[in-house]
Amino acid sequence: MGKTGFLILENGQIFEGKSFGNDRDVEGEVVFNTGMVGYPEGFTDPSYFGQILTLTYPLIGNYGVPQYLRKDQILSNFESDKIHIRGLIVSSYIENNSHWQSYQNLSSWLKEEKVPALYGIDTRTLTKIIRETGVMNGKIVLNNPETTGINFYDINKENLVSHVSCVKPIQYGNGKFKIMLLDCGVKYNQLRILLKYNVTVIRVPWNYDPFSQLNEFKFDALIISNGPGDPKQVTTTIETVKKAINLDIPILGICLGNQILALAAGADTYKLKYGHRGQNQPVIDELNRKCYITTQNHGYAVDKESLPPGWSPWFTNLNDMTNEGIRHNKLPFFTSQFHPEAAPGPTDTEWILEFFIKEAKKWLKIN
Repeated sequence: MGKTGFLILENGQIFEGKSFGNDRDVEGEVVFNTGMVGYPEGFTDPSYFGQILTLTYPLIGNYGVPQYLRKDQILSNFESDKIHIRGLIVSSYIENNSHWQSYQNLSSWLKEEKVPALYGIDTRTLTKIIRETGVMNGKIVLNNPETTGINFYDINKENLVSHVSCVKPIQYGNGKFKIMLLDCGVKYNQLRILLKYNVTVIRVPWNYDPFSQLNEFKFDALIISNGPGDPKQVTTTIETVKKAINLDIPILGICLGNQILALAAGADTYKLKYGHRGQNQPVIDELNRKCYITTQNHGYAVDKESLPPGWSPWFTNLNDMTNEGIRHNKLPFFTSQFHPEAAPGPTDTEWILEFFIKEAKKWLKIN
């Protein structure tokens, strides 16, 4: 049994559990994910930076954690080089894991990465609170759960992207078609899938200016990755995308990239009550009325009513009818609010990455 620990919510409610991660206090935005599998990929998703993650699936840890193996500069079984969640809340932790890829148990991995975690929490009740009141700030503490005098910090007042982006350009592949990827917290599976199509991916920091005279890279198309936090805080990236729009450069925005492209086009975004996080979110393609089950991890959405002339909704969430992607009616600008690269989750929408490459080449008249 680990030490007794407490999750303190901003509304004053306290949940008691046992520690199975790093024994330290942290604070963050408390959110929940409805997925049944995929915690190695999920915990390393940079979009979770600054958040205390509650998993609604009751049994966590039963298949352990795979080994860190790298291929073509990219870790094989994870979505970045480290865990990005601030803390973890589960109902039942399974220490005795069993899986052919298992290298260590979840507890040891969390301790190595200095991430606190509590089990024995009533995650069903916690999730219902978040659904009813909305996401809120919280703290994991290992000692006195007294709430008097505690101040809760809103992480979304910061530009969280600056904490998860690469710090210098990195090039992958050697194809003739060149994609510049604005790294706002990219998941590695986006890189893995893109490289299947014989392209060169130039991954650059969120504040990199591809239109500066100092830019040493030529590129044909632009992708804006996923990432954490409020898109309105990433003003430098928004200005970069505005320039790309004005130059008719083919653009694909994924997750946060969807919101950034929308803001650059003149639309608005807003914070969702409790966000979409999981691998079971249904969306509908507004063009052909086809439904897809998608992987999602976001707390903000594009206001489809604010789209300027020439832009249309592309996908819609069938649970709450919020926007899940936009496209320009004539120019090669596309977005998906969900994650077409999955990892974890269904691969139904992986076609979007290939579709974008084909549409970009068609626009640029490249064979």
